[in-house]
Parts: sequence; structure tokens; C-alpha cells
Amino acid sequence: MNTDYKAREQAETPYYDVVIVGAGLSGIGAAYHLQDKCPTKSYVIVEGREALGGTWDLFRYPGIRSDSDMYTLGYNFKPWRGKKSITSGPSILEYLQETAAENSIDRHIRYGHLVKKATWSSAEAAWTVEAQHKESGKTVYLRCNFLLMCAGYYSYEGGYAPPFKGSERFVGDIIHPQHWPEDFDYKDKQIIVIGSGATAVTLVPAMAADAAHVVMLQRSPTYVAAQNDEDKLAPILRRFLPERLVYAFTRRKYMFYQQLVYRVMRARPKQSKQKLVGMVRKALGPDYDVETHFVPRYDPWDQRVCIVPNGDLFETLKSGQASVVTDHIDTFTEKGIRLKSGQELEADIIITATGLNLVVLGDVEFIVDDKPVDIAKTYTYKGLMFSDVPNLTATFGYINASWTLRADLNAEYVCRLINHMDKRGVRQCTPRLRAEDRAMPARSFIQGFSSGYLQRSINRFAKQGDRKPWINPQRYRPDKQMLRRDPIEDGVLVFDPCSTAERK
Repeated sequence: MNTDYKAREQAETPYYDVVIVGAGLSGIGAAYHLQDKCPTKSYVIVEGREALGGTWDLFRYPGIRSDSDMYTLGYNFKPWRGKKSITSGPSILEYLQETAAENSIDRHIRYGHLVKKATWSSAEAAWTVEAQHKESGKTVYLRCNFLLMCAGYYSYEGGYAPPFKGSERFVGDIIHPQHWPEDFDYKDKQIIVIGSGATAVTLVPAMAADAAHVVMLQRSPTYVAAQNDEDKLAPILRRFLPERLVYAFTRRKYMFYQQLVYRVMRARPKQSKQKLVGMVRKALGPDYDVETHFVPRYDPWDQRVCIVPNGDLFETLKSGQASVVTDHIDTFTEKGIRLKSGQELEADIIITATGLNLVVLGDVEFIVDDKPVDIAKTYTYKGLMFSDVPNLTATFGYINASWTLRADLNAEYVCRLINHMDKRGVRQCTPRLRAEDRAMPARSFIQGFSSGYLQRSINRFAKQGDRKPWINPQRYRPDKQMLRRDPIEDGVLVFDPCSTAERK
């Protein structure tokens, strides 16, 4: 490329110190931490959709809510003031909108810009980000020194929809929760919800009050646990203590409880299974076939335990407004679904709550110094960077706790790293495998988690090794040590003094 033309092209391309991809929970949080801890840095948030909020703006199905308490799903810097700790999707979206507005983060968002490609130049110590402007179809270019991928982990284009034999014969509506029609009327309709995960156990009680009847059709059971959707202590403490102090205390309480429950269940799976199933037996009564419908074949936390706020699912089942059928689908029919057992379920509406399609780093194409990057062939550095990829971080939250706990830690680390680079006068940092690291076993990015949505795509994620810093513990305490306290200079993260252009 002609040198003068290239210089002119770069001069016309907007430059930011940091580009954040995604205006959801992770992206808004990252922007706050950047403003707070790196106030001199310029940044922009690039969002593919026309609104902020990510998951909490995209999903609109009945009953949409958090599956984690808001004291830990909320940010560490902004107290959750809502009455309910397990709260609705619209309430979470309002919390995010409020966070962005209060801190003027919303002024930094470019909506309708879907990032397709990012190219790194070591000579310039810069990423060139290519985004498609949805309205015009044009390619928009941005340049930055540091790139933060906060695009979530699933495809916004569509959920996982396995092929069902005979689905074309069904005369009613087939809906995936990720594409819920606006103002959809299901009053007095017979409904089948296919699935047994968090979405299904949310939909069933939410729809049952207006539907004629709702059937939750599952191949196999999932662990479910009732939990109060309001914290009893926080409102009392607010009468006597400052709000931030109450929030910090309550947040720590829930963090401790999450970690304790997870550790105990993993250490004592047999006893934990008995406890979980026992709670379901107590909730549904002695006449309910709990063994068939609520006793999974796997151990607790091999897959995520589904929360049932105030036992709403159990109350709905006991009322007769909904029922659970555990069987395999043979075929869809004109009037519903025929099962392998021969039983036929009639329906006006079939909802396929069959999961998500995972994507890696927003399905963005990455190129480093003219070489394409295959993320699956890299090792994860501290769960947020990638071997041989400079100045790039990605946020993947917890599968066994609240997503935001990890997102906050990631953002804090990025700020530490950027400030450290400024002090050293360097513009590039790259995780590099040491000689002793090259024989490490390549382990999955997430260990010990068997959920189908993850297993379908885990081979596309970066690998982890068997030693620091090439690990992704998925546990808050070791992550906090790695990201908040361990030194930035660790002999693995390699710093380059400045770009070729600056040396000239």
C-alpha cells in the first residue's frame, strides 16, 4: 500500500485508546471501570443492536428474569436498590440503562455497528476494527490500542433449534424464546414447552396463569431449587446503615453462600443430590412422581442448578395448571407431539426452549500481523487474554455464580494493565508461552460442566493449561488473587517498548 495513502487513511479513521465491543452487562461495566481508573483514556462502545442491555434487552419471553441474585449480578460499584433479589428482565434492563445514563456511558455507544473483523499491527501498536453499519450496510473502521471483547457468549442471530421430525406438519405456532413475538397472545391455549433448563422453568409458571394448560416436556430432569426472591435482612439494615455499606455486606453474603454451596455440592454430590431432591419431594408432596421428573442422572453442578423463585414452578404444578412429561419426541404431528412411548400431547403452541448457540468472541475474525488467529489453538491467559494475541481481552463470566462477579474482575485487571503499561512507557503486551509451558496438557476452557449448549461449542474456545497463569478456574477467590493481586509482571506477559512508527 502506498505510504502516503495509508497515512491519510489512518488519519481519517477515528482513533480511541480503547474500543469495547458490546453494550450489555459486561460492556457497560467495563466502561465504568475504565472511566474511573483510567480517566485520561478515550473509548467507544460498539454495539451491533439498536439498544443497550444485551441479554436483558434481547429476550422478551414471559417471566424473563435473572437466575442469579442481583446483589452479585449487579455491579460492585452500583448498589442494587430493587426490592427483589431474583428480579425481572425489565428491572435488570432499567438498572443497566440507569448505570449508563448516570455515568454518561451512553454517550460513548455507537449502535447498529456489528463488528466483523479486527486486525492488529505490531508496527503501529494498534487494532483496526471493521464494523458493518446495519442501516447503510457500509463498513466502518475504528482504530485503537486496546480491544475489549464484551460481546457475550451466544449468538444473537438465533437460539439452538434441533431439527424435530414432522415439525412442518404442526398447524400451530412454533416459537423459540430468543425470538418471542411482540404482544403474542397465548390466553386459553394449550402449550408445550420443550426443555427443562432455566428458560423452561421460568416460562411454565409465567404462562400457566393465562394458558389453558402448559406441559413442560423434557428428555431428562434438571436440578431445581426453590429460593426466596427477596432478601429479608437488607431492608432492615437500610434503616440504620448507609446504602453502600448494606449493599457491600449483602453482596459478600451472597458471594460466600454461592461459593460455599458450590464447593459442598461438588465435594459431596450424593448427599447434595439427596438434599435437592428431598426439597422437591417436600414441595410437591408424596403423591407426585418426583423420581421420574426431578431426579437427574448427573451430579449437582455438572450442569447449572435452576432457581425456582418462591417455589413458583412447584405451586403451578400442584394447582394443575401445568404438568411435566419426561419422554423422548418421536415426531411432531398436526395437533402436537407424539412421544416414543406412544403418548400424544396436543398443543396450540410449541415453545422450543432448547438452548443457545454459543459463539467465541462475537464470531469476530482476528488477524495479528497478517496472520489469521484460530482462538481454539491458543491458550487462555488468566481466563481473559490469549497466547500470542496482543492487547486483547475477552469477558466470559461464571457458569456457577453470577456473571458480573467475573466481569468486574476482568475490567479491573484491564485498567491495572493499561495503567502499568503507561508507567512503563509501552504500547503492546502479549501473553507468550514459556519453554516450560509448551508441554502443558490442553484442557477445555471450562472444566466439569456437561450442559449441551457448552459442549456443542467448547472445542472452539481457547484451551487452558495446568498451571498459572494459563488457567480459567471459574472460582471467584483464585480469580480475585490472579486479577487483583498477582503482579502484572509475571514473566509470561511480554511488553514491547513502543511501535515502529514511534521508534522512527
